[in-house]
Amino acid sequence: QVTLAESGGGLVQAGGSLRLSCAASGRTFSTYAMGWFRQAPGKEREFVAAITWNEGNTLYTHSLKGRFTISRDIAKNTAYLQMNSLKPEDTAVFYCAAGTHRFNYLHDLREYNYWGQGTQVTVSS
Repeated sequence: QVTLAESGGGLVQAGGSLRLSCAASGRTFSTYAMGWFRQAPGKEREFVAAITWNEGNTLYTHSLKGRFTISRDIAKNTAYLQMNSLKPEDTAVFYCAAGTHRFNYLHDLREYNYWGQGTQVTVSS
């Protein structure tokens, strides 16, 4: 069992920055990858970024690459999402997720078997 807890969301003006954190606890040694997804009101949950835990390989949704950066601190069992140049359309609930088996499609939310509760990010214009 892996438990995930997100933090760092909030209200920010357009052009601002936020850093989300996702602290993992429990059987964290079994983590293969961690990902960030977001869900805006009335929309489906979508992939944002992912990182393989041991190798540190990253994957981003194309439209966000360059503004968002995913990273992890293995010693702290924590993944981060640095978000810069935020836009009102980035407003969403952001979720972190962990996958504990090796898989190829980091963008596929079905591959992740643990999820956090989500943290709200609101970007005002």
